[in-house]
Amino acid sequence: MFKMRFGAALAFIAIVVCARLLECTTTCQMANQNDYVERDCPVKLTPVLPQDSTMIYSECVTVHVWMKAEDFSKCPKIEILSKKSKDVIWPTLKQRKRQKCGSENRVKCDKGVAEPHSNTTFAVWELVHDCIKTAANHVVSVSYITTSSSCSVSYTVPDPIPDFDLSVNQSSKSISVTVEPGDKVHARWCYQRTAWNCGAPSPRITIDPSQSRSAVLDIPYLLPCVCVQVYYTRTDSRRHKKCPFQSLTDFRDVWPSSGVTLYESSLNWSSECPASDLNVSASLCWRQNEHLCIPVLNSTLQDKDDGTNLIYDTSAVDKHPQMCVQFSLPGSHNVSCPFQPDMSSWEVYIGPGRQSVFLYLTSHVPAKFSAQLCVLTNSGCTPMGQVHSVIMGGSMTELRINVPLKSFLAKKPCVQVWRSDPALRGRRILCPDYTHNRWGMYAVAALVFVVIVALLGIFIHHLTKNGAAGLLCIQEPVLLVCSSEQSAHVSAVCALASILQGELSAEVHMALWAQTSQAKAGTGTGTGTGVADLGPLPWLYGQWEAVRKAQGRMLIVWSPDARKMYEKWREERANMGKTETKEEDYGKAEVRHENMTEEDLNLNGRRQGKWKKDKAVGKKDYKIREDKDLYTQREPSSVITPVFTAALACLEGALQEGKCQGVALVYFQGLCHSRDIPKAFRGVPRYCLLQDFRGLIQELGGMRRWIKTGKFRWHCWPRLLSKVMSIWLARQLAQRLQTLLPQTHREKMQRLRVTSSVKMMSDKTQSRLKLPQAANLARPGTVQEHEPLHESPW
Repeated sequence: MFKMRFGAALAFIAIVVCARLLECTTTCQMANQNDYVERDCPVKLTPVLPQDSTMIYSECVTVHVWMKAEDFSKCPKIEILSKKSKDVIWPTLKQRKRQKCGSENRVKCDKGVAEPHSNTTFAVWELVHDCIKTAANHVVSVSYITTSSSCSVSYTVPDPIPDFDLSVNQSSKSISVTVEPGDKVHARWCYQRTAWNCGAPSPRITIDPSQSRSAVLDIPYLLPCVCVQVYYTRTDSRRHKKCPFQSLTDFRDVWPSSGVTLYESSLNWSSECPASDLNVSASLCWRQNEHLCIPVLNSTLQDKDDGTNLIYDTSAVDKHPQMCVQFSLPGSHNVSCPFQPDMSSWEVYIGPGRQSVFLYLTSHVPAKFSAQLCVLTNSGCTPMGQVHSVIMGGSMTELRINVPLKSFLAKKPCVQVWRSDPALRGRRILCPDYTHNRWGMYAVAALVFVVIVALLGIFIHHLTKNGAAGLLCIQEPVLLVCSSEQSAHVSAVCALASILQGELSAEVHMALWAQTSQAKAGTGTGTGTGVADLGPLPWLYGQWEAVRKAQGRMLIVWSPDARKMYEKWREERANMGKTETKEEDYGKAEVRHENMTEEDLNLNGRRQGKWKKDKAVGKKDYKIREDKDLYTQREPSSVITPVFTAALACLEGALQEGKCQGVALVYFQGLCHSRDIPKAFRGVPRYCLLQDFRGLIQELGGMRRWIKTGKFRWHCWPRLLSKVMSIWLARQLAQRLQTLLPQTHREKMQRLRVTSSVKMMSDKTQSRLKLPQAANLARPGTVQEHEPLHESPW
């Protein structure tokens, strides 16, 4: 039995010794004297970093001890102390006899590579103990002891932490972490609740600097206690912590991250951050509506800090559902209403009185209640007037308090009510409805407003119906020249002429109307000044000159047929200059034209006198004109082409002489395009109807001026009224003209039925189709090539 136990003990000792021999080895050899440095303690500790980066951080510490020959005679002893072990080494020389020193763990020092017969008196031996594996934050201490001296050296194994930088984006509530090159690390955010506890951490993320040195952490709230921890991936590594929001001034995220818990006599406010780090104050307020909580004066609640939460005493607070607690931080606050309806022991409501208000109270317990007027301000409800009190016995009998408003009615005060004995903190604020006394005033004001609007509408309607024509008129004569025998074109020109004469009181001259009057003259009532009497060319020349002298406007209504006739006319005029015979005939025609022009001027004067006389007839004459328009739309005319050709000659002559101020080109949208107008007439103003109809009215001088003391003056109100009327009438006329325009271009116009005398006169006028000398001298190269813009002035 004894032998078995002894054998087991020897086996255990062998295993321990072998394990220690495998773990650490000790050698002692003669060292190179050049490597030896004299020092106070001949001991040096050298750490070696571990190879495994996943285990707990530890280092392998190697012990170096240098000894001289004379030290071996002093029984040198080396003690190595670590957390896990304590080793004692006795170094000795092989040549020396065994001394009476320690008998255990002897280490013999030999010469090593030195010569066998070398002098060892001044030699130095180096003892190396390799190695001592020590975890982070542990200490390795080595003592060197001889009979004459002793010294010691210690080394603490560090616990390394990674270095990193932070970048905060408050708008996205994120933190960017950037680490230095090295081993892999973990990163996470947490709430720093105590000096040693960073709680509620987020899931960690791993950053491998060899792949990417940065990562982004998303945080739910921007709080002063939010910190970031970065540490190596080894087991139980030391955390490196940074808190970027310690100087935060915006505390809006404190409220959604906090909570309120109501107990029987206390209120507990908790937050993710320690309450001691936040300067939170609490006071009572009365919730008037969803967006207004009126502060109650002198109602700050005292708090008790238990380290993480704030506890407020609510045993003496009026627990009405509208009595709330306002928590405040610098620049921010939050309102919480934790009380339930069944917690209040008394009720009150307000009723109207005669220059006073009545308060109706009920209470479950005997108490004294008080009421006082107050005026709402930003800081609360400022009390005013005397305090009215009543004592209730707690029998749930309703009592009434009369609070007079006579002296303070102008300030629209409210009433604050509170339980004064036994006192409860908090005052209920009730505001009377002051609007019911003003419903009659509002009704009268609304009725007056409706009457004024109705009268104004009637006045404007009457003015636009009866006064528009008087405010907007054309005083100068207008000459209209048609350029096509197409029914759509003729109908549009007649409609335009009717509107200018009937609505704007303009003196309109048009060949179709003059031809129809000649038919009337055949009955014995005519004056002999129509187209049939004078011929198309003399009539046109006479009208052109008369309108020009009267400072009127000559309007040539252009069409696609007009461009063809213009090109044909230019070609014929060029061919006429090639033969002398044609030149002589043209000279005779010119002389005849001058004579007929003088005669036409005299006749035109008589016609203008007749027109002024007929104008007094009014609407009767206008109806006759409209009948004529309808007639001209049904039958074709043989005077349109010669009259238009003569107008071309007059227009080119005016361009040559620079006297085309009163001439304008008009074309209808849908019947013609601006590109149909030759480039030679680019210097002549042009208007597209109906688009530029208001601009055409202004061109024709359709604004009446008031004459005062011989000068034209604009008065403020007439000018404004005329402006409004012109806009309204222009829209009405534009709509009417649009309805009068034909809807198709395919309809052919029938020729007019005229008498035989008119046909004979038309045949004669064909031979008179000669051009004046001024027209032959016109040079197209002198005409401006740019078309001026004419837009509506309104």
